Amino acid sequence: MDVGELLNYQPDRGATRSREDDAGEEDLRSAKHQKLMSGRHRDGTGAGNEGGGDMKDSGDLTVDRKKILEKLMDQDEDDPEAEPVDESSVKKMILTFEKRSYKNQELRIKFPDNPEKFMESELDLNDIIQEMHVIATMPELYHLLVELNSVHSLMGLLSHENTDVAIAVVDLLQELTDIDTLNESEEGAEVLIDALLEGQVVALLVQNMERLDEQVKEEADGVFNTLAIVENMAEFRPGLCTEAAQQGLMQWLLKRIKAKMPFDANKLYCSEILAILLQNNDNTRELLGELDGIDVLLQQLSVFKRHNPSTAEEQEMMENLFDALCSCLMLPANRDRFLKGEGLQLMNLMLREKKMSRTSSLKVLDHGMIGPEGGDNCHKFVDILGLRTIFPLFMKTPKKMRTSGASEKEHEEHVCSIIASMLRNLKSQQRSRLLNKFTENDCEKVDRLMELHFKYLEAVQQADKRIEGEKHEMVRRGEILDDNMEDEFYLRRLDAGLFVLQSICYIMVEMSNSGLSQLQQRVHQILNIRGGSVKAVRHIMREYAESIGDGKSEEYKEAERKRIMDLLENF
Repeated sequence: MDVGELLNYQPDRGATRSREDDAGEEDLRSAKHQKLMSGRHRDGTGAGNEGGGDMKDSGDLTVDRKKILEKLMDQDEDDPEAEPVDESSVKKMILTFEKRSYKNQELRIKFPDNPEKFMESELDLNDIIQEMHVIATMPELYHLLVELNSVHSLMGLLSHENTDVAIAVVDLLQELTDIDTLNESEEGAEVLIDALLEGQVVALLVQNMERLDEQVKEEADGVFNTLAIVENMAEFRPGLCTEAAQQGLMQWLLKRIKAKMPFDANKLYCSEILAILLQNNDNTRELLGELDGIDVLLQQLSVFKRHNPSTAEEQEMMENLFDALCSCLMLPANRDRFLKGEGLQLMNLMLREKKMSRTSSLKVLDHGMIGPEGGDNCHKFVDILGLRTIFPLFMKTPKKMRTSGASEKEHEEHVCSIIASMLRNLKSQQRSRLLNKFTENDCEKVDRLMELHFKYLEAVQQADKRIEGEKHEMVRRGEILDDNMEDEFYLRRLDAGLFVLQSICYIMVEMSNSGLSQLQQRVHQILNIRGGSVKAVRHIMREYAESIGDGKSEEYKEAERKRIMDLLENF
């Protein structure tokens, strides 16, 4: 039967499969055999190159043959008599998997130096792993994987001598842990995730990634799917981030991010997973600091000091690394590492260079200088002439910043927060240098501050009106305003501009207590001219004092409240 006849051939659905089909299956199996053999024995010479010219001559025939085989396989898959997936068929599949896994292990021990002896069993094992993907369609049956101990067996195969088998297991685990699938059956998902964590799956996945060669496409895909497993599990159960980081994942991510390799999807994914691990987690932040991760992040970001990312993906990676750095700076110990690693100098240079990195570097400075723990960074920032950089950004929001995805409000929020942090933390000479900036050019910076004050006061007043209307409506309907609703309303007010307004009012109050009468006079003069009131400023600051210091000690909160109230006395 020639190629033309084979293409037109339609198998009889009721009859037994013809010998041509069997021959086709043998060819397919032979191709798989070659792939698996080459998977472990890469020595620069492909197993299929021995035929030389003959291979080239039969190239078209091989392509046609592949198409025929795919066609025949598709027809087989559409067979209405296919076995339904239920508890019984899944148990049968798991049993087959266990048998094939054991047989392959046995033959590998028996004939370690003779791949021909165990390769057939490896193909059978690979086939059943592929078949098990169907279990991912029925998460309510995941408990069978645990009860029949196949989760343990699958994790054992992550260290299989043949990386193709390990990658096949990774693909299966990635599909089993797909977040949409996990949410379909929470009970089944809990059982599976518990079993995976109990077997220290992250440590095994990291060990497997260590030996994969990302120059080979299949192995690079294996790394990508491994990171997807981590992301799926972290999304389903955020609490496992600490455990995952401590099982070698944090170290591997930092090593992969700083590897001198061209930018690719895996590097982007690594930056994403790193940012996820560090979110709201002091344990992972501390671990990253101990592993010199602050230096790694600064080194990777320094590339964008004078050059913009060349693609949207590279820009996304840059933002992920900035987010990771901001998260790390929430931990006081990392502020010192950031200072010693000359992070302030890098951020200051980025602000001056006017590249895409400028927006995010402003955010990093804000995180590094806020609160009493930011004192050293505030002093250093003044020493490296940072005031020359920050005040032009305070006076005018750059147009380029508006087009780079950052909002005007976001920019003004970070700049005002940085100035407020410096006023709170700076002492003696550095504090005088900062306050003198406000007296320059007939107090133009005070005028700008008051302009921002009225802008955000109006925005907050409008938000308050909307919220009051909603509260009134809820009371009319007989709904109860509990603490959660009040917290939600407060967050909405902060988002509308209350946070920026609090920073601005704090700067106004600090200036009035600076001992420079011209600053205090200018603030009150503009308040009177524009119909503002000292009372409104005091109210905003009292509200700020009440909500201060989330996560701080009671002593700190009390001291800070008293300090703010004392400042208000002289306003």
